[in-house]
Amino acid sequence: SQDNPVRFIDAFVNSIDLEKIGFTPRVLKTEGRPSFDTKVFLKIYLYGYLNGIRSSRRLEKECLRNIELQWLL
Repeated sequence: SQDNPVRFIDAFVNSIDLEKIGFTPRVLKTEGRPSFDTKVFLKIYLYGYLNGIRSSRRLEKECLRNIELQWLL
């Protein structure tokens, strides 16, 4: 819905300049697949924080199961 909290998370993360607050992407390898966007990880972390999900394994499961997280990502 239009008032779902995931829309706020999405708008918030997309509106801030991550490099100004210390989230700088690093390129460790020049070959292979590119790394994930830093904003994706911040969105997952904020969703987990707001919903009481602290475990990275639970967050992974929620990304597969939860339609809100699927929309957010």
